[in-house]
Amino acid sequence: DDEEHIPHDLFTEMDELYFKDGEEYEWKETARWLKFEEDVEDGGDRWSKPYVATLSLHSLFELRSCILNGTVMLDMRANTLDEIADMVLDNMIASGQLDESIREHVREALLKRHHHQNEKKFSSRIPLVRSFADIGKKHSDPHLLERNGEITSPQSAPGNLDAGKSGDVKGNGTGGSRENSSVDFSKVDMNFMRKIPTGAEASNVLVGEVDFLERPIIAFVRLSPAVLLSGLTEVPVPTRFLFLLLGPAGKAPQYHEIGRSIATLMTDDVFHDVAYKAKDRNDLLSGIDEFLDQVTVLPPGEWDPTIRIEPPKSVPSQEKRKIPKFPNGSTSTEEILKQESHHAGPELRRTGRLFGGLILDIKRKAPFFLSDFKDALSLQCLASILFLYCACMSPVITFGGLLGEATEGRISAIESLFGASLTGIAYSLFAGQPLTILGSTGPVLVFEKILFKFCKDYGLSYLSLRTSIGLWTSFLCIVLVATDASSLVCYITRFTEEAFAALICIIFIYEALEKLFHLGELYAFNMHNDLDKLTLYSCVCSEPQNPSNETLQMWLKTNTSMDTITWTNLTVSECKKFHGVFLGSACGHHGPYIPDVLFWSVILFFTTFFLSSFLKQFKTKRYFPTKVRSTISDFAVFLTIVIMVLIDWLVGVPSAKLHVPEKFEPTLNDRGWLIDPLGSNPWWTLLVAAFPALLCTILIFMDQQITAVIINRKEHKLKKGCGYHLDLLMVGVMLGICSIMGLPWFVAATVLSISHVNSLKVESECSAPGEQPKFLGIREQRVTGLMIFVLMGLSVFMTSVLKFIPMPVLYGVFLYMGASSLRGIQFFDRIKLFGMPAKHQPDLIYLRYVPLWKVHVFTVVQLTCLVLLWVIKASAAAVVFPMMVLALVFIRKLMDLCFTKRELSWLDDLMPESKKKKEDDKKKKAKEVSVQKVLSTNQKVCLFFSIDPSVVNISDEMAKTAQWKALAMNTENAKVTRANLR
Repeated sequence: DDEEHIPHDLFTEMDELYFKDGEEYEWKETARWLKFEEDVEDGGDRWSKPYVATLSLHSLFELRSCILNGTVMLDMRANTLDEIADMVLDNMIASGQLDESIREHVREALLKRHHHQNEKKFSSRIPLVRSFADIGKKHSDPHLLERNGEITSPQSAPGNLDAGKSGDVKGNGTGGSRENSSVDFSKVDMNFMRKIPTGAEASNVLVGEVDFLERPIIAFVRLSPAVLLSGLTEVPVPTRFLFLLLGPAGKAPQYHEIGRSIATLMTDDVFHDVAYKAKDRNDLLSGIDEFLDQVTVLPPGEWDPTIRIEPPKSVPSQEKRKIPKFPNGSTSTEEILKQESHHAGPELRRTGRLFGGLILDIKRKAPFFLSDFKDALSLQCLASILFLYCACMSPVITFGGLLGEATEGRISAIESLFGASLTGIAYSLFAGQPLTILGSTGPVLVFEKILFKFCKDYGLSYLSLRTSIGLWTSFLCIVLVATDASSLVCYITRFTEEAFAALICIIFIYEALEKLFHLGELYAFNMHNDLDKLTLYSCVCSEPQNPSNETLQMWLKTNTSMDTITWTNLTVSECKKFHGVFLGSACGHHGPYIPDVLFWSVILFFTTFFLSSFLKQFKTKRYFPTKVRSTISDFAVFLTIVIMVLIDWLVGVPSAKLHVPEKFEPTLNDRGWLIDPLGSNPWWTLLVAAFPALLCTILIFMDQQITAVIINRKEHKLKKGCGYHLDLLMVGVMLGICSIMGLPWFVAATVLSISHVNSLKVESECSAPGEQPKFLGIREQRVTGLMIFVLMGLSVFMTSVLKFIPMPVLYGVFLYMGASSLRGIQFFDRIKLFGMPAKHQPDLIYLRYVPLWKVHVFTVVQLTCLVLLWVIKASAAAVVFPMMVLALVFIRKLMDLCFTKRELSWLDDLMPESKKKKEDDKKKKAKEVSVQKVLSTNQKVCLFFSIDPSVVNISDEMAKTAQWKALAMNTENAKVTRANLR
């Protein structure tokens, strides 16, 4: 297509002209469309809420008649409204549609002043001073020029320079020409201007009744190029289309509905493209016919036409309407596109060369390295850093504490913090997918426990043997990278990844609740209180009746005895230190009852969860400007943590707080930051370590790659590509470094990574009134992950601030992350279907193509796998958990025997076929080559009609209707009358 016919976004405005008792009225704006219709309310003081335009079929038929019989002028070259009016009137007179005697009356009506709804709003406001360059970047045509605070179109600039500077209007406004070169920004609604997309053009609909016409006159004009006509449109957007309908008095409602019809058609994706590319009247009529083919009729007695339909949350793509229909027997376009979407991308194809996949990953990601830092210049990234930092801190410290208990302090909280920071920084800087957040996993902890117990039983050095295993694991990971083993990821379909992700999310939720219940043990309260006896309750420390040998030895070391200790004066901690016992009605199993703390922790926990959820959804609320709502939504979790910390501090109940190590040094004094792989162990341990390393490698590979698959989903619309081989290389190298330094191992953390991606979602800023912001993708960059782990490393020096964060608040954040990560998992939508009657089930796309009983079978199999994974992960056999995740791939392969390929394409992803099957499919695909070519080369909007005789042609059928015959008869009568007058 030539540049003049490339479709742009359209802003449509409808102005109406009223004459009453011979008194003249100006053109008055009554409605506008960006995506949905907005009307000026009857009171005339405000715009209505945007709503879906509902049109009568009669008005659409009348519009078609107007285009068929009226004046159509395509690619008119004009610079002013005067020129347009003259050219249109000349054409009408030449074609016999308008009598020469009333030409001046019509011209005068066309050039009347246009009154816009926002003029009242700005009449008393001080003129705005704003750079047009700033506006141009976002909201209007880039070719417009600024001159002395006024806007000039390039077409009118050279010849009208003096008039443009003065801003004078030629003539008296009642018929003289009005210059189009200037726009007064004090009368422009800048808030609405921001909603208009870049490079948008205008479509002006002018309808009205006059007393000097005996029959309607109609004109459809397309300007080429678009021209900024000052005063015609409420916003300074160049006009591309003009639709004019003037008729005799008494039919204003009829003209109004025809105007609404053409304006609504101009917002339709298909007709919009047709209008830009039409070469003659017939193309426009075909566009209207196609629109009528798609129209849905609502019976008049079953709904109220005055009801305004709310804009939908999502509108289906209209691309299918632009694709040709094919005879029966060929694969439907929808099926072809569905199958194409399941094919593996270039990242997962085997190269057949050593490190071939890694080299391609580096080549793919290298061009984006600089932009990965530039793209982080956003407030949203700061919000993500603060949220994920708080979310990552607690699990890392908790994991370090549990590891410290399991290894008797050889690896503890400080090593966990240092290891997480070191690995995270390196991974964020050099990995293929920096959106992935690294963390600790349960199977790793189980492996560490088993290894420590083995070393203790056989007198081996735990840290040295662990280093040997870690180095072997690192080597095996690099071997997997060298052999393109990550290409096997293409066998991990939605079935496997959803079962894995659902399990991790449920574990997050379960552990958050479990930690809350654990607080009930630490802060026990009296469940049998008698309020009248509160003054009698007491709990005192007393000497043990039968002290154990351990207690006696402790007393001996501290040079104390039972008689020298004043038991009744001891504090709770001192009583426990000297192994005293607690006696009294206010004593529990482990000491005095602690009032309030547990209940306050429960309040903090659930308030954090609900407040985070509420603030995250705040962008969809109706309060405050869009920017404020968006900022609150981005900072939702961080704001919640700050609010809850302040409330906790003000209330003063001594809830459990986050404890961060205060010194940067190894937990045990007898170890350093470098570990010898052999140490005091026999030489053969270096070789034997390869066997447990094999299990570790599978564990690392499965955890890392399943999370990477979830992050790299097509739904996330990532533009910079992924790098499975590069990710695994970085994890493998850092695992080796952490092993040598005696630090814990870290791998991709599913829930944290999903939360990271969700916090960086980008939506369209420029959306039409009533239109939901469109999801554009993820803000892909390296800075958020980098800063999260830099802050984590600096946490040792921020203990004075971090000690105020209550642990129940962090548990509430875990609950929020687990629950929010479950959204969008199809598996849970299918589970809900078990309890729903068919009439209440949502219109899910797979329910249209797959029988319900088969959907239930698929769900039951997936649910069974999930339960088995849970049982294994919660048991002592958790170390084989990755093997069971791998088994899911084989279970999914077996399901090919029970379900058809088409059913699995809707419920899951299609698995790669064998080479033989691929060769067989090549012959079938050869027949579809022509279909693919049409899809790829179909740049023009073509309207295809089926040759099937059973398909109705709307054009032919309409001509047979009584309504159409009546409209045609009126046209013929008008032509006869005009001939007789001559």
